Amino acid sequence: MIETYYIGAYWGARKEDAEACARRLATLVQLLAPVDPLFASWFKGSKSLKQSLTRPLELELSSLQKYIQRNLMRDDRRQPMEDLGFNLGLWNGRQGGNDAWLSIGCGGYWEQVSNRCVLRAPDEGPGSERVLTTAFQTQALRALATAWDPDWGAAVSNVHRDIIEKKSPDIWVGWVTYLSRRLGRVPPLPAPVRIEPVEDQGTLILLTPELFTASNPEHVALAERVRELLDRAGLLKARPAQPSKL
Repeated sequence: MIETYYIGAYWGARKEDAEACARRLATLVQLLAPVDPLFASWFKGSKSLKQSLTRPLELELSSLQKYIQRNLMRDDRRQPMEDLGFNLGLWNGRQGGNDAWLSIGCGGYWEQVSNRCVLRAPDEGPGSERVLTTAFQTQALRALATAWDPDWGAAVSNVHRDIIEKKSPDIWVGWVTYLSRRLGRVPPLPAPVRIEPVEDQGTLILLTPELFTASNPEHVALAERVRELLDRAGLLKARPAQPSKL
C-alpha cells in the first residue's frame, strides 16, 4: 500500500477577527516560502484550477483581510455564523510541476469548533523526494506552528492515522509531532527520537531521521512507545487554546 502524508495543525475555540487571521496567514506564507520551491506562490481557491490561477494570493494585509472576511462561515440562508470563523483553501499553482494545498479554518470560537491548518504536499512526482524527508516535514510543521500557535500538530501518513485513531486519542503522535507548551512539558524520550523547541511556543518531536512508514513494525512500535510516555505525562488531552498574539 502506498502511503500518503499530510501535515496538520489544530487548535480549539479561539476568537480572532479577519485581521488577526490575515496576519497569521501572511506569516505562514512567508515562513513556508524558503522551505521548498513548491511554496513560492499561492492562489485562492476557486471552482476550477484554471480560475484559481487568475486569483493570486496577495500578502498586503488589507487584501488578505478582505479575502478572509469574504470566507466567513454562513448558514443556508447566507447569514453569517461568526462563531464558526473563516474557512478557506489555497493552491500553489503547481509550482515546480506539482500540487500543494492549504486548507484553513480559523477564528472559530464556538466551544465545539476545531480550528485547523492542513498542508498537503505531493507524495509522488517532481519534488516528492524532498517532501518525504524528516527535514521537510519538520520545517513545514514548524512554519504552521509558528504562524497559528496551535494546541498540537502532526506530520502523519493516512495509514498511520488510521492506526492511531483506533485508540481514540485527542492528539496524534505522528512522524513529526508538535505540542504547545500549554499542554505541559515534554518528558525524556527514547532514541532515536529528537525534540526541538519552537521558539517559546512549544516542542517538535521527531520520531525517525528516515521516512516513517506504517508498514515498518519498528516505526509503529516506536510511535506507540512515545505515545504512551506522552500520555503518561498528561500531554495528549487537547485543551482549549488561549488567545495569543503573533
